[in-house]
Amino acid sequence: MGADSSAPARRREPLRVAAVLGALGPGLLTALAGMDAGGVATFSNAGAVFGYEQLWSIPVMCFLLIVVQETAARMGCVTGKGFAALIREQYGVRLSAFAMLALIVSNTAVTLSEFAGIASGMQLFGVPTIISVPIAAIAVWLLGMSGSYKRIEKILLAIGCVFVTYVAASFMVGPDWGEVVKSTFMPQVNVTPAYVSLLVANIGTTISPYMIFMGQGNVVEKNCDADDLPYQRIDTVSGAVVAQLIAFFIVVCTGSVLHPAGIAVNSAEDAARALAPLAGPYAEVLFGVGLVGASFLAACVLPGITSSAVCEAFGWERGQDKSWSEAPAYRGMVTAITLLSAVVVLLPGVDLFGIMMVAQVINGVLLPVLLVFMVRIADDRHVMGAYANGRAWTALTWLIVVVVAILTVVMFVLQALGY
Repeated sequence: MGADSSAPARRREPLRVAAVLGALGPGLLTALAGMDAGGVATFSNAGAVFGYEQLWSIPVMCFLLIVVQETAARMGCVTGKGFAALIREQYGVRLSAFAMLALIVSNTAVTLSEFAGIASGMQLFGVPTIISVPIAAIAVWLLGMSGSYKRIEKILLAIGCVFVTYVAASFMVGPDWGEVVKSTFMPQVNVTPAYVSLLVANIGTTISPYMIFMGQGNVVEKNCDADDLPYQRIDTVSGAVVAQLIAFFIVVCTGSVLHPAGIAVNSAEDAARALAPLAGPYAEVLFGVGLVGASFLAACVLPGITSSAVCEAFGWERGQDKSWSEAPAYRGMVTAITLLSAVVVLLPGVDLFGIMMVAQVINGVLLPVLLVFMVRIADDRHVMGAYANGRAWTALTWLIVVVVAILTVVMFVLQALGY
């Protein structure tokens, strides 16, 4: 009897493993897309300026990211709708239009920063901007127009493997692992404006407005339903953990080399260049490759996520599998965002930093609003049924909303003070 009862369990095990592997993608891609040029720059600066002091915040941010992305994925699985559609249904066209306008402006500015990251990263290898940006823009556009979500997902996951370069770079520089572990699990109190400002920036780059739309939208694209929730939770958690491990190793790398030398950096390419004389050319190459790959991955997903959210909000046809005649607004918006972002980067004398600051401000205002939308929809049993938030999860998500809102105010105050 015992042998008979255990045999089916063994036969079912490969099916469960296959289901887990098949579910991986939406959460992993969303989290990796968040580790873009801005994210690499922010965490590089955290290590360069404060060494290992901010490592303790990475597990905390990982937990916050899991909560937000699990809620988004659950909403997608249960309702079969993207976040934009749920906002329109629950809050009307006006609020939806406001959210979409802010998302367009913000995501276009962020896409622009990704092309800037590609240009800067390729300059490390002697490739001029006039060559790297047009080629990258064409590749991004062709991928977005390929007509198959599964193909795009596989290609982007393959590109995501480039993040292993940050892990390799961090081991190459020979960090003090005892101090790394101590700093990770024993928070160091530092209330200086510069420290707080950088900590807020770290959280801001970890949870971005577009990630909510992307995580939920990707689940819907894969036609996941409530039965897929256990597997999507594995995907969400693994994605958040992988992304934050990348952030962890970036801080370890720059904290081990640049901080002791007293070298501050303003961008990811600055960090790569600064590593060369201190840790050797291979560290610079690894860091540069990671920057280009991270920027390209985010540039590939941002136009599509933006266009998909806007089309969903207004009931227009959307999706990579739709032709120009079937979804002209979707494909037209993807094309316009990609083209505009690439052209602006190529303009001489353009204030890229100012544009990225505008994106940061819009994200700072938009994120708390979107989180309120999200938690209220996830709490609604008319929408979510038995999969609505429980009391503990509701309290936790509202706590995140409050924390993000407070940090947003802190960010604006510190920016006004010049930090």
